Amino acid sequence: MSDLLQMNKGRLRIVTLNMAHGRGLSAYQGFASALGIKRNLNRIAVLLRRIGADVVALQEVDADSHWNQRIHLLKYLQQTADYTYSEIGINNSRSGRRPLSYGNGLLSQYEIDHSHNTPFGQAKLGEKGFLYTELSLPWGQLPLVNLHLDYRSRKRRIIQIEQLIEYLEDRHRVVGGSNYFSPIICGDFNSSSAPANDAVRHLFNYLKRHCHYELHPTQGRTFPSVFPARALDFICVPPTYRVRRCKVLRAYVSDHCPVLIDLEIPLAASPIAPNPESTTCTATV
Repeated sequence: MSDLLQMNKGRLRIVTLNMAHGRGLSAYQGFASALGIKRNLNRIAVLLRRIGADVVALQEVDADSHWNQRIHLLKYLQQTADYTYSEIGINNSRSGRRPLSYGNGLLSQYEIDHSHNTPFGQAKLGEKGFLYTELSLPWGQLPLVNLHLDYRSRKRRIIQIEQLIEYLEDRHRVVGGSNYFSPIICGDFNSSSAPANDAVRHLFNYLKRHCHYELHPTQGRTFPSVFPARALDFICVPPTYRVRRCKVLRAYVSDHCPVLIDLEIPLAASPIAPNPESTTCTATV
């Protein structure tokens, strides 16, 4: 992997994908056999190997669930797509004869120095949350938030964003700004960027108080994957990074389309200490 890192020095490719419990385009994962689930996981792995993403943020990832034949989806993808590091954050857990265990997952070619998972509530089915990780890049520490918001209620999504904001501020008080880049926030927001009071805009307004974040993709819909009609999946990028390309991929491995972004980290740039009065980006974690 060292040769790959040297070739891509200063560049970072991230993909976010709601993988829909590995069911592909099926209406319900419980209808699929173990062979069917693995076939679709192999399709995802082929896609990830082909595009060469450094970091993959996944939502609806199962660890041990009856409805997809108790296949640990993240471990399977890590092995088949050849990722060095992985982390899963469980937001739903139920034991018994029909166990459920799923949440958000991360695959990375960079070491994961720190991780923390936050479910938004205590429901045993359908609970959403965010997985916060800190990745050790050659140029500094990258905080990355892998987020999945509620799909039913705009009010609930905004409350969930408030939970994320509170965590980011608490984490910043713990680690400070030294050697930390500003966080990248990505995932399935379950809301369009257009409504002024919905969760995407609410988060964006908070981030803009610290620096001029950009929301990507600026164009392109991600759901459903066959005939995309809505933009649900986003990546929030601070100006610490230069966006070289962002693309919604037409891939039929889930009911969501993957979003790919290519970032460039100016080699002369270094993480800076936070300064709320500054108009430039601070390393708020």
